Amino acid sequence: MTSARMLFLALLAGGSLAGCASPPPPSQRFADITFQQFPKIELAVAKIEIVREYEPPLKPPNVDHLFPVPPLKVAEQWARDRLVAAGNSGELRYIIKRASVVESQLPMTTGVRGAFTTQQAQRYDAVIEVEIAIRDDHGYREGIATARVDRSQTVAEDITLAAREQVWFRMTEDLGRDLNKELESRIRDGLPRFLVYH
Repeated sequence: MTSARMLFLALLAGGSLAGCASPPPPSQRFADITFQQFPKIELAVAKIEIVREYEPPLKPPNVDHLFPVPPLKVAEQWARDRLVAAGNSGELRYIIKRASVVESQLPMTTGVRGAFTTQQAQRYDAVIEVEIAIRDDHGYREGIATARVDRSQTVAEDITLAAREQVWFRMTEDLGRDLNKELESRIRDGLPRFLVYH
């Protein structure tokens, strides 16, 4: 058998083996975080605008863009699911000022003690800040309400990627729950004259 033929058969066999290699495991699927289960908040404005002031840096130490459901998406979803324009004039601006998660490396114990201890390696600090501003048709501000919620979570040094994503998802769920409660309270206390009741 010629060396050229042997090389061809070797390449062919190698290609067949590569084709049989296991595919990478599928990424986890996470449910959408919505607020449709809560009643609508009707406000005496003709228009609602969602404004993203926060732009994810997309680089360390920020990791919010890596979350299965980013906090920014949850902050937007709250407005889409809960706020309703039920008036004839004026505008409500729902401004997302911040929806960030920052990763910090935690100090680790070294030496023998550190080698035999599973330590907390990273901390995640998440914050959502929202401002609701109502203006009349001439652009004059008639009312304002602000809300800020935050959560922190540490993870162990031996955490898997799948487990880390589960932690991130639970953090976002908790942030959404906190934001929902805080905004309800702030709107009720700060913008009562704009609430529409049936």
